[in-house]
Amino acid sequence: MLFCCGGLAACTLPRGAALSSEVLEARDAENPEFQVVPVTQASLAGVNRWPRAVATAGQGWIGGQRGPDSQIIRSNDRVTVTIWDNEANSLLTPAGQKSVVISGVAVSSSGTIFLPYVEEVLIRGQTPDQARQTLQAALAPIAPSAQVQLSLEPGQGNMVDVVSGVAQPGSYPLPDRNSTILSFIAQAGGIAPALRNPLVRLIRDSKTYEISAERLMADGSLDTTLRGRDKILIEEDRRYFTALGATGTEKIMPFDKASVTALEAVSMSGGLSDARANPRGVLILREYLPAQLRRDGSGPEMERVVFTFDLTSADGLFAARGFQVAHGDTVLATESPVVAARTVMGLIGSAFSVTNVASNISN
Repeated sequence: MLFCCGGLAACTLPRGAALSSEVLEARDAENPEFQVVPVTQASLAGVNRWPRAVATAGQGWIGGQRGPDSQIIRSNDRVTVTIWDNEANSLLTPAGQKSVVISGVAVSSSGTIFLPYVEEVLIRGQTPDQARQTLQAALAPIAPSAQVQLSLEPGQGNMVDVVSGVAQPGSYPLPDRNSTILSFIAQAGGIAPALRNPLVRLIRDSKTYEISAERLMADGSLDTTLRGRDKILIEEDRRYFTALGATGTEKIMPFDKASVTALEAVSMSGGLSDARANPRGVLILREYLPAQLRRDGSGPEMERVVFTFDLTSADGLFAARGFQVAHGDTVLATESPVVAARTVMGLIGSAFSVTNVASNISN
């Protein structure tokens, strides 16, 4: 019997999760391969300021800023110029008429349009009203009494492309320099309801900026003003974390909102198993890039980091409620050592029962 007990103690018993001591055992090695960081209220603020573990497509966001309520003429726009002249022998208007319409004139790549008897006139970078005054001044030497009207048809330089994630993708004209991203999303029919936790991406000058739709709609100061040639893409959030161990479920969990805390991640995973989990041994495993390592405490010291949480204390619970889970994290609920002890005792009890039955049969 003693041999059987010793054999049970020496074997690794079947179970659904590792013990915390097993996962963290190598931290005391001469050359550990990972860093262990206990997360408490005292360390929480510093840890949340560490670099992002996994870079996303975005580069932050551009805050909203009010612009002028006017358009700016750009190359490839088209203008229609109406010239009024009361002179009897006007060079500009046909005989018997007081006006002439020059329609659909494209603004050249150099920013000019052609007018008869005046040649090229630079109007790019001007508002329609400024351009009207420029054209009228250019006509003054040949038609001092002429008056000009001008209307603008925006070209690609004054358009915003709403590419995806809306009911009606397409190119939309920029009515003025005070038009915001939410107004264009609304024009395009709003965000598709099927998208889970949608992310809004803005592409401008070969840079991509990113924000969650939840944050964008909750804070008016983030409703950024758009420029010509901006592109808007709305996509489903592809971030996830992996839930393992003594939780209600073991699978890849998608982010269901802009940010997920450690406590929320445990809850999303079905909570800790009452019969198996060690509430003092909740671990989050994360990998950083070599360029993100720091020696001054402002970032991780090693590429592999294990964050530990004690959910049996108020300090640990508050820290877990504030710790931000990152894309690709592994949330591991380790198993209580009591479970292994119960299993051993159960097996020992079963062994004694078998021995007693065998003894009774032999007698």
